[in-house]
Amino acid sequence: MLCRDNFWRKKSVLIFGIGANLAALAYYKYANFFVDNVNTVFGTHWDIGTIFLPLAISFFTFQQISYLVDAWQGKTHEYNFLHYALFVCFFPQLIAGPIVHHRDIIPQFMRAENLAPRWSNFAVGISIFAIGLFKKTVIADSLSKYVGPVYDAGALGTDIDFFRAWGSSLAYTFQLYFDFSGYSDMAVGAARIFGVRLPINFFSPYKATSIIEFWRRWHMTLSQFLRDYLYIALGGNRKGRYRRYVNLFLTMLLGGLWHGAGWPFVVWGALHGGYLMVNHGWRHLMTRCGLDLSQLIAYRVFAWSVTFIAVVFSWVYFRAPTLEQGNQIALAMLGLSGFEVPAGILARLGEAGAQLSALGIVPAPGGGAAIVANYCWIALAALIALVLPNVAQIFHPHDPVLYENDNAFRGNRSSRMMTWGYNNRWAVAIALAGLAGILTLQQVSEFLYFQF
Repeated sequence: MLCRDNFWRKKSVLIFGIGANLAALAYYKYANFFVDNVNTVFGTHWDIGTIFLPLAISFFTFQQISYLVDAWQGKTHEYNFLHYALFVCFFPQLIAGPIVHHRDIIPQFMRAENLAPRWSNFAVGISIFAIGLFKKTVIADSLSKYVGPVYDAGALGTDIDFFRAWGSSLAYTFQLYFDFSGYSDMAVGAARIFGVRLPINFFSPYKATSIIEFWRRWHMTLSQFLRDYLYIALGGNRKGRYRRYVNLFLTMLLGGLWHGAGWPFVVWGALHGGYLMVNHGWRHLMTRCGLDLSQLIAYRVFAWSVTFIAVVFSWVYFRAPTLEQGNQIALAMLGLSGFEVPAGILARLGEAGAQLSALGIVPAPGGGAAIVANYCWIALAALIALVLPNVAQIFHPHDPVLYENDNAFRGNRSSRMMTWGYNNRWAVAIALAGLAGILTLQQVSEFLYFQF
């Protein structure tokens, strides 16, 4: 009887803790969204005023929920409150992740070697931080100027043609990656200065050849949280293949809503839920047919192309402020809003320009410097994201990050030339990257994931 009473007492604490966290998140993040939709459906005029979103509420809420669930399942040890508070408030990853797990972080706070500064940690940490700063301020912020003119709410109603829509969407695709992965690198670098290794959060996601692989490489700590505490809680794949597809879709739908209180985020989550269902269905079909096409170069190129285009298309709704704006850009990307090329470019193409005009390409005012710069920045960002190694690969001899398990990523290393070391060549490269990152801080800059 005492054991049963203790069970329900613990479960009550768990339910109260999760409920309190979700209630705070629901109020601050979704109250206005809920009221706006009620007013739209029922024609009411409720007004609860402006609610200011606490910084990083989505991230520390997830960390607290994971700790509560693990405590309920007996996976935690007896930590004092100071250790718990440090775990939740550890500043390098507090604002926008990575989402950390107590079993990975709290033991590191108590290691004797982390209680005194070590020059090796300073060298590795500052180097990673400088690379992250460069990715954010030099690359991501340079791409942002080609995103706003198309995606800002004021652009609704203006003409957005095929090339502008794709140019802006591709710019946002790489802006978001370098912005968020740059922040994650800075978080990893700042934590390493204190001797703490954070979980890996990005592993070259745009190199993925399937949506399943993409989500194993993009925002990896969020993917692991959704899998462990939502997908598995819904039943995972334990209740049959079709229920598995439903669980995948619901997990991504709620993951989209976690990113923001708006219908575009719901559509983004639904798209990725649908992508995952199709991907798992395709794999099941190939297994049943006994086919393994992964060794064919042509198939891998095709699979990468489909995956990348699908991801770019979904980012439209992630960035668009309204569904109407997102639909307008999506239709333009499908070629339903016409094709325009600046008149200056068509004139320089000579006879080829005349042939393009005959095929339906409409001359647009201007010399084309902006669109050329747009696609040049896209090409440069693509080269870096798709060809060069990532931070985990560059610093692999120094164990810069934590892996969920000893998977294939750990063995995926960079070449000797691209492997960081204690030498003058890397000292100069890191100094230049850090200097460029600092000098570009003069422009207006914000981290995209701070809003979540």
